[in-house]
Amino acid sequence: MILVSKETKKFGFYKKCEGDKIWWVHYIGRRGSLAVSFDKKRILNLFQDYPKNFTPEEKELFDKENPYWVNFFSDRDESPSKKNGSKKTKKK
Repeated sequence: MILVSKETKKFGFYKKCEGDKIWWVHYIGRRGSLAVSFDKKRILNLFQDYPKNFTPEEKELFDKENPYWVNFFSDRDESPSKKNGSKKTKKK
């Protein structure tokens, strides 16, 4: 995660689709980085920060706007039942 200040303004922000709430980040002079921002002040790297450094609200919004990445990162689900490899069962 990076905090944007006057000294670190080496980024460009854009939206992939009209109406999106999330800003994608273009690192000027760098290729291959995937990062997003919700406020243009804090930048989250998808591979390092998703989902652990996203707030619940940010994760929900990101997941809604980016179903491809939800599927891509599906093994990172932090729910206890998935961490333990257990499945929920119905009580009789």
